[in-house]
Amino acid sequence: MNMKKTENIKIFALGGVGEIGKNMYVVELDDDIYVVDAGLMSPENEMFGIDVVIPDVSYLLENKHRVRAIFLTHGHDENIGGLPFILRKLDAPVYGTKFTIALAKEKLSEVGVNKKQLLYVIDTDKTIRHERTNVTFFSTSHSIPGSIGIAFHTSEGAIVHTGDFKFDQTPVGNQRADIGKMAALGEEGVLFLLSDSTNAERPGYTASEASVANEMMKSFRQAKQRVIVATSLTHVYRIQQVIDAAVETNRKVVVLGRTLQRMVDVASDLDQLSVPEELFVSPQEMSKYSDSELIVLTAGTHQEPLLPFVRMLRQNDKFVGVKQTDTIIISVVPAPRNELPFSKIIDQLFRTGAKVIYGRQPVTVSGNGSQEELKFMLNLMKPTYFIPIQGEYRMQMAHAKLAAEVGLSKDRIFIVDKGDVIDYKKGTPSVSTKVPSGNTLIDGLGVGDVGNIVLRDRRLLSQDGILLVVVTIDKANRKIVTGPEIISRGFVYVRESEQLLREATERVEQLLIDSIRERTIEWSSLKLGMRESLNQFLYEKTKRRPMILPIIMEI
Repeated sequence: MNMKKTENIKIFALGGVGEIGKNMYVVELDDDIYVVDAGLMSPENEMFGIDVVIPDVSYLLENKHRVRAIFLTHGHDENIGGLPFILRKLDAPVYGTKFTIALAKEKLSEVGVNKKQLLYVIDTDKTIRHERTNVTFFSTSHSIPGSIGIAFHTSEGAIVHTGDFKFDQTPVGNQRADIGKMAALGEEGVLFLLSDSTNAERPGYTASEASVANEMMKSFRQAKQRVIVATSLTHVYRIQQVIDAAVETNRKVVVLGRTLQRMVDVASDLDQLSVPEELFVSPQEMSKYSDSELIVLTAGTHQEPLLPFVRMLRQNDKFVGVKQTDTIIISVVPAPRNELPFSKIIDQLFRTGAKVIYGRQPVTVSGNGSQEELKFMLNLMKPTYFIPIQGEYRMQMAHAKLAAEVGLSKDRIFIVDKGDVIDYKKGTPSVSTKVPSGNTLIDGLGVGDVGNIVLRDRRLLSQDGILLVVVTIDKANRKIVTGPEIISRGFVYVRESEQLLREATERVEQLLIDSIRERTIEWSSLKLGMRESLNQFLYEKTKRRPMILPIIMEI
């Protein structure tokens, strides 16, 4: 593979380290920038009202003329969910396998980004040739079709990103880990290995998808009435297992929700799902069948995987409500920070009297490799340097420990935070610089317009509420025309706090009278005085500090 010699290599993460999700990694070869993945993650609990979080890509935008390509390892939201928002401001070719690109196109359509011409389909036999690198790909086993690892071949050696992977000997479908290509990369020489750390704390091997198929079939056969299955929206393999079990037990499948139906249609069109004719029935046709003939397939969002059950429990779903005779299979695990609401919904499902089957096993397994598989990958690749990625800090540390166990010395292992740049020059790597990194918050149609100040205000509103103080002043005659009127939201219940609000009103009124009589009327000074006076008074009376917004109108 002929290519120009690379003098300087830089590797850094804009997301996906020290956290779960929001994966984005950058390989910089002299003047050329290559990006791996563009994901999102669920908002943290203190990010009130935020829909999703994507990486801060200000470095890429400042250097957009140097960005040569974006490569996608697979189609989960954690890896492609941020792509539409990034392509709004960045024009770069995007490469992924057929199913990954199909999902990326759906993401672009959802937010109205018309840049599908930038998306290119590749397979694992393809080589993308650039001046300083040739990029090759290898298949991995994961919980979604079309998952791949990526190798950047340079004059200094290969830089390999594993993507998400496990070594499943009995996977659903025909995609197996291409161990031969992985071993060949190791023999050729891997300079840096960036490897998935999601399950680095879990000993042994991750269970095979075959174990889920067996348990799914067993549960379907035991169910006397209707079966409701919850899975991840993009878990095509799990959907196939439900279809296979439905055929085996002579049941019809009802796909609940337009988004899930669209996913099934896309997967079927790309031959990623094998669906017998007349297996599916619409929700409107359910009444034509007895419960013992039906399977209801549901999927929620990345943030709320059990959202369909919330609607069922509240009787808001016009087609399906949970019955005592139902068998409910929860074949999904909660995203980090969503464990509590997830467990509460499961508790409510148990209260209906339905049979609820849930937990990591036997009805769901991870799509990521455990410790023995991570060590196997390290032994296949035999990297000179190792960077654990895709996981919280403790997972990166656990992965680093595994690397040490298979023979890598500590000075060849780099545990990085977002923005930390590994700079490789003249045969020596170092971490000496940092690029801008962090979170870009998406709230509705706004991208990045909600920052720390807005979040602080939302937090204060959630804690002690708000008081509006409205007053109209005749500035010329120096007198109050109307008000002051105090409006409370989330601070106190007005009917039970009339005396408190009356005293607060009188206090503000006296302050205004004294101020407009004694000195020049300045709105900023009046508002500040009202805030300070009310803050002190209300804290003395209630030990609370609501947000106080004075509104002064002039006539």
